[in-house]
Amino acid sequence: MDIQVKNLDHLGIVAGIVDQIGLVEEIDRQIEQHPLQIISTGQVVKAMILNGLGFVSAPLYLFSEFFIGKATEHLLGEGIKPEHLNDDRIARALDSLCTQGLTTLFTSIAMLAHQRLNLSTKSLHLDSSSFSLEGGYEVESSDESTESIESVKITYGYSKDHRPDLKQFMMDVICTGDGDVPLFLRIGDGNESDRAIFAQLMKQFQQEWNLDSIYVADSALYSADNIQQLGDLNWITLVPRSIKTAKILAESMADEVFVESEIPGYRIASCCCDYGGVHQRWLIIESEKRLQSDLKQLDKRLTKQLKVAKSELKSLMQQDFACTADAKQAADKLKRSWKYHSLESIDIETDVHYSKAGRPTKNQSPEHFTYRVTAQVIPVEEAIEIARKQAGRFILATNVLDEKTLPNDEVLTEYKGQQSSERGFRFLKDPLFFTSSVFLNTPRRVAALAMVMGLCLLVYTLGQRQLRQALAHSEETIPNQLKKPTSTPTLRWVFQCFQAVHLVHLNHQLQVSNLTNTRLKILRILGNPCQKYYLIC
Repeated sequence: MDIQVKNLDHLGIVAGIVDQIGLVEEIDRQIEQHPLQIISTGQVVKAMILNGLGFVSAPLYLFSEFFIGKATEHLLGEGIKPEHLNDDRIARALDSLCTQGLTTLFTSIAMLAHQRLNLSTKSLHLDSSSFSLEGGYEVESSDESTESIESVKITYGYSKDHRPDLKQFMMDVICTGDGDVPLFLRIGDGNESDRAIFAQLMKQFQQEWNLDSIYVADSALYSADNIQQLGDLNWITLVPRSIKTAKILAESMADEVFVESEIPGYRIASCCCDYGGVHQRWLIIESEKRLQSDLKQLDKRLTKQLKVAKSELKSLMQQDFACTADAKQAADKLKRSWKYHSLESIDIETDVHYSKAGRPTKNQSPEHFTYRVTAQVIPVEEAIEIARKQAGRFILATNVLDEKTLPNDEVLTEYKGQQSSERGFRFLKDPLFFTSSVFLNTPRRVAALAMVMGLCLLVYTLGQRQLRQALAHSEETIPNQLKKPTSTPTLRWVFQCFQAVHLVHLNHQLQVSNLTNTRLKILRILGNPCQKYYLIC
């Protein structure tokens, strides 16, 4: 009896979603395969996605080892062995992706997904994040052989990972509000500014896709130049507090102006604004949850700043000044440096100094005088009250003026959906994700690997969206981690449900073991592209 057992686990689901998109075919249509290559660039990328969503933290130099013991031919194609996925083939594939154009290639694949899976593009969310790297990563020299290769400048910049000691690159992503699916991905230089690039990215995306959508972004988008650049595009964004008008509104808006939102825990007041020469609607929003958090943080700041103020006053009171004017000037300067505290009972004391030590004689004249400040620290109640009043408040802006077209509550809902991009970045930076630490030695290959990271996110979000929508449509559930029914499982949990599923070669016939009722139900919901890897006739 001839028996061979290969691990299949959840990788058939990943492969099925990749097939459903048509990812391999699209890459191979754009990147021609060399006659001597056994495995095409599209198949290499599929293999990298399988590795990336395998959640085993296998670095690229162990890439072929990842497929040892797995159903490699079943997942990737007849004749493909683990040894074909060596570091040289992967490096060449990454170079080919760069040459083709990473953003262009990703967009073409995302367009296929949009067409085949009917994604809703009512709202689109733009965000960026930094990815830190170990190593030097010098700038690559350009010559005739590399002029067409897309690269990235890996350098120091503002680190959203809070690792200013490391060089980094930036990733810009536009996701749908429908399932957090990325439709656009761009790899940028490590010192790139969101404020300088966001408006251009939105315009570039709109030119390629021509969608009737509303674009949502954080405060990096909101500047006079950016909103003027956006022209007729509809947008929602957070207004930064650094804008004087926003600061005044948040501080001065009376409580009776606010209206209870249909979204629990929020109150909204609206007004018109012409900032940057663009007529727009501003929503001053008060969040009950954020109010409690802001007040708690304010109390912490007040306690900390009081301690600092007392320490600075103590140091000031120990200083000697040559005249009363210098002493008063120092006290005034210190007082102005505090936001929530001031000085009261300010007095200037005079110290007399004699040329000889000891008690002075009756007629001995002082050699010189010095002056010291005495005072007390007091809170500035007006400033504290203003801070308390603006606690929990933030301002959203949109150029959609008609409340019937876009109600206030919907503006807030769409902005809250901005978490879709943030969830994507958290997914990519998860320690279990193999690209959470980048280890390639050239910037262009780092950029290509980052694009593959984006494809992993595309596949994952499409699968999760498809599963949740099918469960909701059929009013079905599957057990969650606590064995309770859920209609909104994460795809990661589904992956875990498929552990210990094996492809068995028994006397030259294929069978799949350990397909429980729950697993069969999930496969039925996911459809034929995933089923074909498990339900073998």
